[in-house]
Amino acid sequence: MQVGNGNFAFGADVTGLQTFLPWAIMSSWGWKNDSLPEGKTWADVEAYKGASWDFHGRLVQYEFDGEPEIQQWLISNPNRVNLGRIGLLLMDEGGRAMNITEEDLEDVQQELDLWTGTITSQFSFSGERIVVRTYSAQSSSTVGVDIQSSLVQEHRLGIFLDFPWNDGSAKFSAPFVGTWNATSNHTTTLQLGSEGAGIQAEITHTLDSAIFITSIGGDKFSISRDSLQMHRYSVLPSDARSASFSFSIAYSPTQFISLPTVESIAEESTTSWSQFWMKGGFIDVVTGSSDPRAEELQRRIILSRYLMRVNEAGDTPPQESGLVNNGWYGKFHMEETFWHLAHWALWGNWDLLDRPLGVYHRFLNSSLQRAEVQESFTSGARWSKMTDPSGRSAPGEINELLIWQQPHPLVFAEYEYRATQSKATLEKWKYIINETANWMSVFAWRNPSTALYDLGPPMYVVSEDTSPNITKNPAFELAYWKFGLGLARKWMQRLEQNPPRIWSDVEEHLSPLPIENGLYAVYEGIEGNFWTDPAYTNDHPALVGLHGWLPPIPGVNVAVAKATADKVYTAWNVSNCWG
Repeated sequence: MQVGNGNFAFGADVTGLQTFLPWAIMSSWGWKNDSLPEGKTWADVEAYKGASWDFHGRLVQYEFDGEPEIQQWLISNPNRVNLGRIGLLLMDEGGRAMNITEEDLEDVQQELDLWTGTITSQFSFSGERIVVRTYSAQSSSTVGVDIQSSLVQEHRLGIFLDFPWNDGSAKFSAPFVGTWNATSNHTTTLQLGSEGAGIQAEITHTLDSAIFITSIGGDKFSISRDSLQMHRYSVLPSDARSASFSFSIAYSPTQFISLPTVESIAEESTTSWSQFWMKGGFIDVVTGSSDPRAEELQRRIILSRYLMRVNEAGDTPPQESGLVNNGWYGKFHMEETFWHLAHWALWGNWDLLDRPLGVYHRFLNSSLQRAEVQESFTSGARWSKMTDPSGRSAPGEINELLIWQQPHPLVFAEYEYRATQSKATLEKWKYIINETANWMSVFAWRNPSTALYDLGPPMYVVSEDTSPNITKNPAFELAYWKFGLGLARKWMQRLEQNPPRIWSDVEEHLSPLPIENGLYAVYEGIEGNFWTDPAYTNDHPALVGLHGWLPPIPGVNVAVAKATADKVYTAWNVSNCWG
């Protein structure tokens, strides 16, 4: 189970903390750079260049196939950090820490209250009942915990904090993030007291050049480091008269100014979550249904809304696994932003959607640089695929030759305008719309033999499984290009400005969608037996998006699109596809 706020999430085991399993404490802001490879300097990073490939008679410089060690460093850095671990500490009657397992607990009960964002965990240990309530602040990366048990009075119950080493050595870190036994790679230091209000102790965690500060407050406690060779700390409540122990723990890249109390965290969580449920929407499959599966389906729908709010409502688009664990070093993928974020528009959660969409404004300059300086296109912004809060593209053929992420901001902007119908929205997105469409128009190549505009080569299609140097005029990308350029043209017309002529020229004269044997093909000229070749029938089945995800578009035959979708249903390996 998790509590969180979109920028911060705390994963809990059956104790409501991380006593037995080191589920991650993740954030949208917690990143680090590893040390450079031995013998390499920042000058090597700044001088790094990738390969140059032919693009219709001129060379385009990409970021892949450069010096291998620097390339891999750029791929894996920065990487997202697991901020730590909080668990229950149980002592025997002599005050010695006990090594317990989940099997030592009895009568375990756990409930996640979706209305308040509260995990309540109840269980018995040595005949004594323990109740743990876990909350997440909504305006900071803080977890609040309230523990009720007679074991607190008996000095037999406290908590421990631990801190893992994090680096970019693993592309995927799941189910757990970080390495707990590489203690010599990093440092932690304890400071009692702080200038921040409500903070009794701070632990500074240093990983290479990255620094993270853990601030602890609440009921009075004592804290000590278990061993100089470890990064584990024991926290014991000081008030022997009380059967409760409440504490707040905040994580930050800088010193915390004021640590909220558990009571204020719980109140903020309740208010924020109740507003979320009252202002948003969801699919009702129970009302009017006699299907016995409806209740379970409804439960899963509601739970998914909660999990999206915890994991996918941050200041940057979420990574594939949200704030649960790490994939692709914790980086996020701009082509997936539609699937991760568009639902916020559907359910009216514009405050949550506006958070991550800010990256399009922050990444505009780097995207212009990528297109006009690095790749020498005449104009426009080319949006990255695999990236991080800096907006820099991680090197890789797929990362730099994929194109279907390009029209996404046009769609997000259109959704916002439909909701607001305001001049402010038109102005807000104007430059992003303009530079997005500019690059789309100059990437399309006018083929002199057909007098039509081709897409590619080189490029990767949505499914990322074709050869980029022969991939030309893929069906889905052609349709999405036409749709996107139409949105951009209408946007400028709403602003009473004339869109560049090249936009409509490309929109109106794109090559037709390729058809083979009455069905749309992945790309023009693909081998005739691709429907039976497993190399092409795994991963994203983008052909089903031609009509349904995309609205009716000139040049897309609905009957052919439907027949193609039917063929995908029978021919695609849906047990091994993403999205």
